[in-house]
Amino acid sequence: MTHPKQFTRKRLKAVTALGAVALLGLTACGGSGGEEAAAEFTGEYTGPAVELSYWNGFTGGDGPFMEGMVEEFNAEHENIEVVSNTMQWADFYQRLPAAVTAGEGPDVGVMHLDQLSTNAARNVIVPVDDLTETLELTADDFTEEVWNAGVYQEERFGVPLDVHSLAMYYNTEHFAAAGITEAPTDAASFEDALEKLQAAGYENPFWMPSLWPSHLINLSLLWQNGGNPYDAEASQANFASPEGLDAINWQTDIIENGYSPSNVALDSQYVAFKNGETSITWDGIWQLNDLEASGLPYAAVPLPTIGSEEAVWGSSHNFFLPRQATPDADKQNAAKVFIAWMSENSEEWAGSGMIPARESVRTGGALDGMPQEAIAENIDVMRFLPAIPGIGAVQTETLEVGVNKAILGEMPPEEAMTEAAENASQLMEENKASFGG
Repeated sequence: MTHPKQFTRKRLKAVTALGAVALLGLTACGGSGGEEAAAEFTGEYTGPAVELSYWNGFTGGDGPFMEGMVEEFNAEHENIEVVSNTMQWADFYQRLPAAVTAGEGPDVGVMHLDQLSTNAARNVIVPVDDLTETLELTADDFTEEVWNAGVYQEERFGVPLDVHSLAMYYNTEHFAAAGITEAPTDAASFEDALEKLQAAGYENPFWMPSLWPSHLINLSLLWQNGGNPYDAEASQANFASPEGLDAINWQTDIIENGYSPSNVALDSQYVAFKNGETSITWDGIWQLNDLEASGLPYAAVPLPTIGSEEAVWGSSHNFFLPRQATPDADKQNAAKVFIAWMSENSEEWAGSGMIPARESVRTGGALDGMPQEAIAENIDVMRFLPAIPGIGAVQTETLEVGVNKAILGEMPPEEAMTEAAENASQLMEENKASFGG
């Protein structure tokens, strides 16, 4: 998967600033669908031939799978032609608001779940409730967490295509050499595995990254400890709560106990695992196809439950409809047909390493024999960020910074997370004013 870890703090701040400038002419609150009135959506499109511009960020190994689905859709719909415009996610999130403001946005697109509320609040995207109601899509065919995460101010702005999460990857040859017969599932068995791996000669069996995806590990552990990263009012970050401090201390203990080097650069932990230099890594399921092609002897399983309850960070790609300066009812309804078809046929998307969001697709055999099959069994414990406008920037500018400082030993863990939480809380309050509450 091409995931937006390319969002460096410097670049994301620039993107945020540019987006704010581009959005000066947009309404700063949700409920933005009034001007988008179109002909009633019936679930089918029988109008004149239309060409739809479709924006996405699938530039990596997932790209060919998406293009294959688009080609199949076009072949089945004589009166609809979808033309993909694929770009890096960082460019996507920068270009979309400006294009919509200029009346040059796409007809349909897909974005990460944590970007929906931001773009809904800025009136970049419009509600899709009529689509989901017509198709009778409900939480019954999705996990409650991912379904609810697409709602902002009581309107739905996204239709989930997939879910993806962190997973634990381990080298099966290393485990065999260390006499480990089962994947660890909790704190005790994980610690036992690390000790056995060291005893077998694998000096640093589990590298703790200082950057991506260390903050996602931190979120997973915080949730496992029974905490929440943000309060219900979206005004306070809880990174320095007892649950949050237990999470960061567990991460730094991995280094202090000698299981990991002290300064693991971006992606180094994954490269080391792929090259057989380390025994275990926690990373996203977007790495699955790469590992499958590498020939490495590995297995993928859910993260062990280090805390008191099962939980793991997750995200989702959601289809959306942009606001149009001059609405075209034919294009709008054709775009809804496209979204509906992609959702119904998402078993093909499983080839990209993702987990189809619809339960009916998963139970229909879409994941049989796929490397992410074991991860999908834990789909009910995947946790998603709340629908808070600007939450992506909050994460990048505060949580990632705090975790990085703690992991590198630049600040004591409690000080680093307290600073990050204070900065996040301040930024969320500023966002309330910026995004109109």
